[in-house]
Amino acid sequence: MVSQIQKQKAEQFLQWHQDEEILVLLNSWDTGSSKLIEACGYKAIATTSMGIAAALGYPDCQVLQLSELLNVITGIVKGVQVPVTVDIEAGYGNTLDEIIDSVTRIIATGIVGINIEDSIDLNPVLIDELEFCERIAAIRSLSDSLGIHLVINARTDSFYTSPGSPKEKLAESIRRGNMYREAGADCIFVQPVWEKETIATLVKEINAPVNILANPTIGAGLPPSVRELQDLGVARLSLGSSVMKATLALIKKIAIELSQQGTYAILSDALVPFSEAALAYKMATGLHK
Repeated sequence: MVSQIQKQKAEQFLQWHQDEEILVLLNSWDTGSSKLIEACGYKAIATTSMGIAAALGYPDCQVLQLSELLNVITGIVKGVQVPVTVDIEAGYGNTLDEIIDSVTRIIATGIVGINIEDSIDLNPVLIDELEFCERIAAIRSLSDSLGIHLVINARTDSFYTSPGSPKEKLAESIRRGNMYREAGADCIFVQPVWEKETIATLVKEINAPVNILANPTIGAGLPPSVRELQDLGVARLSLGSSVMKATLALIKKIAIELSQQGTYAILSDALVPFSEAALAYKMATGLHK
């Protein structure tokens, strides 16, 4: 059963995609990181599939079992008060029936939105657009039957995996984005793009709110600032796997310095001032309230 609170959070989350102010999402991977992000003032939580997988020792691309994903999501939803949207990659299923069954179980955790992408294992050949539209339409029908407006953020990987020219990738992203919107998606996610002109064209030509990614580990650059993206008309900005990767990179730097030099400079720099490090811990565990 979908609770009234879950329905209300979904409506609020949808509204934020339609407001003039850009929706900024700092992606989390477990309950602690989600609680910390919420305590920092973010009004919604979005998960990173790569981050959740890495936290459990798996690579990305649906190696993680659905049951494991559900456990993590349940913990996040119970741990925060704000709306939660979850990255479900290609849908956790090989057939439409399997995907709908997976999404039904995911909605039951209390989430209000999903990311779903049109590539499998980052294959250069994207899922046929009509087949992907069928998935979106089926998820929207499921959502309607449950009495909740699940916010569907449909990701097209035309820029990410396709071998075409930048012009061809842009045209394909626009074409697919508009098809996905017609099928029932609420927002269109195009990654990785960072050039101002490209982003402006996507916003102008796609008849839907547009999600842009800020993740320098994917592609070759960072998009304009949050204020500039808002001025361009971007509806949603997310950071994807970048925060989790930054966390892993910090662990690696600390470990290498300690093993090779026997010193603690990187660790100390990350912890100073110590009061802030202590506060971050309290925020991640709810002890700051």
